Amino acid sequence: MVAKKPADRPNASKEDLLKYYREMLLIRRFEEKAGQLYGMGLIGGFCHLYIGQEAVVVGLEAVAKDGDKRITSYRDHGHMLACGMDPKGVMAELTGRSGGYSKGKGGSMHMFSKDRHFYGGHGIVGAQVPLGAGLAFADKYLGNDNVTFTYFGDGAANQGQVYETYNMAELWNLPVVFVIENNQYAMGTSMKRSTKSPSMWERGAAYGIQGEAVDGMDVLAVKAAGEKAVATCRAGDGPYILEMMTYRYRGHSMSDPAKYRTREEVDKMRSEKDAIDHVRDLLLQGGLASEDDLKTIDKDIKARVNEAAEFAKDSPEPPLADLWTDIYA
Repeated sequence: MVAKKPADRPNASKEDLLKYYREMLLIRRFEEKAGQLYGMGLIGGFCHLYIGQEAVVVGLEAVAKDGDKRITSYRDHGHMLACGMDPKGVMAELTGRSGGYSKGKGGSMHMFSKDRHFYGGHGIVGAQVPLGAGLAFADKYLGNDNVTFTYFGDGAANQGQVYETYNMAELWNLPVVFVIENNQYAMGTSMKRSTKSPSMWERGAAYGIQGEAVDGMDVLAVKAAGEKAVATCRAGDGPYILEMMTYRYRGHSMSDPAKYRTREEVDKMRSEKDAIDHVRDLLLQGGLASEDDLKTIDKDIKARVNEAAEFAKDSPEPPLADLWTDIYA
């Protein structure tokens, strides 16, 4: 274990730090449980875990307001939890049960919540990017100041539809924040092997889009960059690109052995850059919480996640008659 340097004095209140800690820890514990259920055969199909990237979505949700929208790819469980979706409904959907957000018919990749303005979960790489711009277009047309957070990865950032979307979004000044969750490996190909661009966000300059790279392992850095991006969009000067430099600890999906990187590399990131440990250090070294306080939080979150898992197991599978429902709008 590499010794950590003393935590800098945070530009955040005790209440905010504890909130971010709880939210990131909920995502981490939920995803760990999802991995267990997948191993037990209770989750079928694909399952892409968000472990390691928690600071990105928690930091950006900290600057969102009611009415703001979010859309993402298939590594989406963290986004659902961060925007306030019920862990019970999310876990039930993962296990294909009728108590899930899509009635057990969407699974890991295809969940939706109108109440929380969560528009998926999309399995086609990069497809959510033009859809996110469309959501932002609707808000501009309606004349409100809502913002859409459109998440995609470094792999999707090489898709042609992303750049068609950039062009139209800038042309129409759409209030969309393009969030590139750059976890460095896409599906399994290092960014160093997939592009010669030194960064992803700077590609937006060709269309006149503002942006910046952000330490996506630091929830406070994410929040600060998010405030700037959101203010730009609400003022009618959007879009904006945020390239979140982050890292996933698990494979691309549960079926990925991740042999394209070393265990030492993953361990080094965990020991030196872990987003949850960073906030934990701020709380402890700042005298804002004790070890016992944080153990209690972890215990409460584990109980909540276990409750979600039991809810999912107890929820019935959809009846066969539901095969013929929800096919058309």
